[in-house]
Amino acid sequence: MSIKVRIPTPLQKLTKDKADVLAEARDIRELIENLEKNFPGIKSRLCDEKGGLRRFINIYVNEEDIRFLNLDKTLLKDGDEVSIIPAIAGGAK
Repeated sequence: MSIKVRIPTPLQKLTKDKADVLAEARDIRELIENLEKNFPGIKSRLCDEKGGLRRFINIYVNEEDIRFLNLDKTLLKDGDEVSIIPAIAGGAK
């Protein structure tokens, strides 16, 4: 089962400058473990010390926010596209 993962620019240094990578996983949690195995250091950017997803990381499966699905237990299937989007904050007048 192959999942396409879109990597945001700030994390591409961990994926050898690749914007898209392929991964094998049944759910988001397993996907993160697979990414960590292939791209060491990426998990600590996505997850906190307890293993939960960081607040400022948004993950979408086929353009649906996993916060409205089943969070890191969201199931994946062959051909799914996962986008990792860091939250953007700030701005002043």
